[in-house]
Amino acid sequence: MKIESLKQALTTLHLKTMAEMLEEILKQGERENLSAVDILSLLASQEMAAREQRRVKTRVAQANFPVLKTLDAFDFAFPKSINKSQILNLFNLHFIEKKENAILMGPPGTGKTHIGLALGYHACQHGIKTLFTTAMNLINQLSASLADHSFLKAMKLFTSPRLLIIDELGYLPVDKQGAELLFQVISNRYECGSVVVTTNRAFRDWGAILNNDNTLASAMIDRLVHHGVLVQIKGDSYRVK
Repeated sequence: MKIESLKQALTTLHLKTMAEMLEEILKQGERENLSAVDILSLLASQEMAAREQRRVKTRVAQANFPVLKTLDAFDFAFPKSINKSQILNLFNLHFIEKKENAILMGPPGTGKTHIGLALGYHACQHGIKTLFTTAMNLINQLSASLADHSFLKAMKLFTSPRLLIIDELGYLPVDKQGAELLFQVISNRYECGSVVVTTNRAFRDWGAILNNDNTLASAMIDRLVHHGVLVQIKGDSYRVK
């Protein structure tokens, strides 16, 4: 009865995992002759681990990943040219602490999105609020928010995460309004939060992508690379293979 009362008290205090693990840990304590402090420490560590697991699950859900990818599943041997150490350095996440950026540039199918997704998932596992979006989805959401007067709320969605991953920049042309909205996001995040961009187009082509506005393209590139790293990947499409 005392154990049941204690489990109920733990549940009331929102210590669900401690309540679930109580009897098992008490039995372990008897087997190993553990002190009350040892038992309490084991219960607390189980509760903390479970809470962190739930927080990671929440961050992953909020990140809006289309699929989950890991770096272990990436085939570094396939691209004709890729700087592996440069990629691995991104995964220490120091660039996010410094509010720096990364541009993953290369032909379609060379693994840019895979790396971006894996980097975002890794960030979520280490307590970093992340958001994944395509360039066109970002622009469409912000454009729609102008129509229903929710622009500030929509902009906050893209500026509040510590890491924003913008996928597929350059796959589709962007009109004047879209180019300006994309620039606003990059500008608002400049020195305030990290951006990872994946693109199949060289910097010299960004003006053509962004409604033939070379001035805006130059300003966007300047903000991305000032505190950022360019990762160039070369090779054929893995999907075609």
